[in-house]
Amino acid sequence: MSGNTPHNRSHREPPGQPRRSRPTVVGSGHTPGTPPRPHRPGSSETIVSTASTPPIDATTTPAWADLTAHQAALDPDLRTWFAQDPGRAARLTFDAADLHVDLSKNLVTDETLELLVRLADDVDLVGRRDAMFRGDHINVTEDRAVLHTALRRPAGAVPGLTVDGQDVDADVHTELAKVYAFADKVRSGEWKGVTGERVRTVVNIGIGGSDLGPVMAYEALLPYKAEDLDVRFVSNIDPTDVAEKTAGLDPRTTLFIVASKTFGTLETLTNARLARDWLWTELAAVGALDIDSEDARTAAVGKHFVAVSTALDKVAAFGIDPANAFGFWDWVGGRYSVDSAIGTSLAIAIGPARFEEFLAGFHAIDEHFRTAPLAQNVPALMGLLNVWNVNFLGAHTHAVLPYAQYLHRFPAYLQQLTMESNGKSVRWDGSPVTTETGEVFWGEPGTNGQHAFYQLIHQGTRLIPADFIAVANPAHPLVDSSAGEVDVHSLFLANFFAQTKALAFGKTADEVRAEGTPEDLVSARVFSGNRPTTSILAPALTPSVLGQLIALYEHITFVQGVVWGIDSFDQWGVELGKKLANEIAPAVAGDASALAEQDPSTQSLIGWYLEQRS
Repeated sequence: MSGNTPHNRSHREPPGQPRRSRPTVVGSGHTPGTPPRPHRPGSSETIVSTASTPPIDATTTPAWADLTAHQAALDPDLRTWFAQDPGRAARLTFDAADLHVDLSKNLVTDETLELLVRLADDVDLVGRRDAMFRGDHINVTEDRAVLHTALRRPAGAVPGLTVDGQDVDADVHTELAKVYAFADKVRSGEWKGVTGERVRTVVNIGIGGSDLGPVMAYEALLPYKAEDLDVRFVSNIDPTDVAEKTAGLDPRTTLFIVASKTFGTLETLTNARLARDWLWTELAAVGALDIDSEDARTAAVGKHFVAVSTALDKVAAFGIDPANAFGFWDWVGGRYSVDSAIGTSLAIAIGPARFEEFLAGFHAIDEHFRTAPLAQNVPALMGLLNVWNVNFLGAHTHAVLPYAQYLHRFPAYLQQLTMESNGKSVRWDGSPVTTETGEVFWGEPGTNGQHAFYQLIHQGTRLIPADFIAVANPAHPLVDSSAGEVDVHSLFLANFFAQTKALAFGKTADEVRAEGTPEDLVSARVFSGNRPTTSILAPALTPSVLGQLIALYEHITFVQGVVWGIDSFDQWGVELGKKLANEIAPAVAGDASALAEQDPSTQSLIGWYLEQRS
């Protein structure tokens, strides 16, 4: 391995032999509490899910051993590899729906990819993938199916999907029709506020997956937004958020969407109550509400609030008509839910037809992932490359760098998708993981990042794999006429191509000297190269392409989780802090006995806060 490239290997010794498991055919009986056994189309037999069987320990597989030996002998040299292999770029570039994906600048050879595909076979990636699409309960710790892919199955898909006795396709399309009907009412002006005026601003109140997905998609698809509608998003319990997002709004033309499956999320319900108080106060201020009348207040909430929730009793108690609540299912995790009713704000903004295109983009990548051979399967290959980078090359972080300003929230969205999914230290059977898991995902749009943190990616001591994302046709094809009719998007994309080239091939000391650089500055201007990147290109940032990008990373995340043997669909790590916040809240409010129960550091911090709070 090249001495001037920051690689190191990180893995543990194999603790035991892998356990292989396959579905077995049985009769049609189903024992309550056991995983579902979906009907096999065209057969009276069913398949017993192996979702809850122990994961195969990847580190004990023959492919892992071969990858370890391969990595030890590998000396990555992208300059030489490209020079000696003119077909490398073409051979390692793949198309998935509208996405054109170049993997050739990663630190892999054909043998590396062959071994990674063997690793996927050894851990039964295909079996686990098929179990997910079937509706087996692969979310083992919560005993749930994982069916975000069902949210974008087209109407009339054959064969149909029935899971746990439910017609999933019918359920999904019934709820979609309800969302679309509501979106059409808002967009057309048929839905009116308490004063009879149409909605001009929608405020989505949610947090986590109920916020990150919708706000990312809304920002990405702004060119498709209805001109007479704006959407704002409130998530943080910091009162500044709701205060700033409601500032300047007309209460008579504002609609709030409260997105909380249980209608009990602390941040969301607190912000919903603040928004309700704002609505009442502001309507009264313009003479549109008798604030002392409970009936008038209830009527106002009914016209200006809807919910995305399945807790209809709590929705009604808040004052929202349960008929105006849109539901989704426990087989949809929050971070996978933007294409469910959680996307109601997006459906209003871009309209049902565009939302259908959005769903079709997801489905196109779902089908590619479900059917393409692993050696040509883009999500599978990218997930396996991430495993290679983490477990064999020692990478700890992963940069996502969209050269598309409308994707400026995409890295933040991926942070939840990837890190909440794969930030685990136990496997799905509760046993400790046997290797490193997870990556810290981060990023900013180009070219902003070039003037901020690219220095570390180019010349730092850490290996940081990076995904570069761009589109061929911008929403705003502007020309700099003062600079000789320069196509600004072409200039923008020149930076995209230049950065991946520089990261791959670097700049040698001899090349620096040839430029006349003084010898004492040569080493500072050398670029080692061999910094891995993946380039993802698309024709344009359409609703379909955005759906494709999201689905691509969903399945990349899934592939890594399968190799690591973890449950990528639970999130128990977020629970303790929430529980402690509820317990500490009385102390922060001044309860001396509650304060006395805290540890010395927490007591000191709360004490300082109470002294400073005016």
